[in-house]
Amino acid sequence: MIDKIKSFFSKKVLEADSDAVSADQLAMAALLIEVMVIDGNLDEQELNSIAETLSRMLGLSAEEVDELISLSREEVTEATSLYQFTREINEHFDIEKKLSLMTAMWRVAYADGHLDKHEESIIRRVADLLHIRHSEYIRCKLNARENISSTI
Repeated sequence: MIDKIKSFFSKKVLEADSDAVSADQLAMAALLIEVMVIDGNLDEQELNSIAETLSRMLGLSAEEVDELISLSREEVTEATSLYQFTREINEHFDIEKKLSLMTAMWRVAYADGHLDKHEESIIRRVADLLHIRHSEYIRCKLNARENISSTI
């Protein structure tokens, strides 16, 4: 998946103009997609959550969101490296943006009504790579769960 997503990102960065999606925003999209695909069960609610999140947070078109989701679905069984994406986030995001990303990742994980151990594990790994303290990690998890509960 890394190569296909990297290719997608490279294409987007090359097409970039002042209003285009930046590399750090695309890295954020990749991390959200990783949460969606990690459990191997692409639930409709997760797909809707990731599409809405990508569209809202990154301003991606429906076509671009569909392309990212499609790439992820094709490559769900391949091993991945999170470092290249978290490196972008660390270089460009302040702590508040990192926490917003962490909360968004939890929302995707909770979207299908079931928190899978693989989803929780990948979010934990990302939190470690983003140098997020455990208390902040837990706060993001609780915020996402509260938001999901209040919409049900």
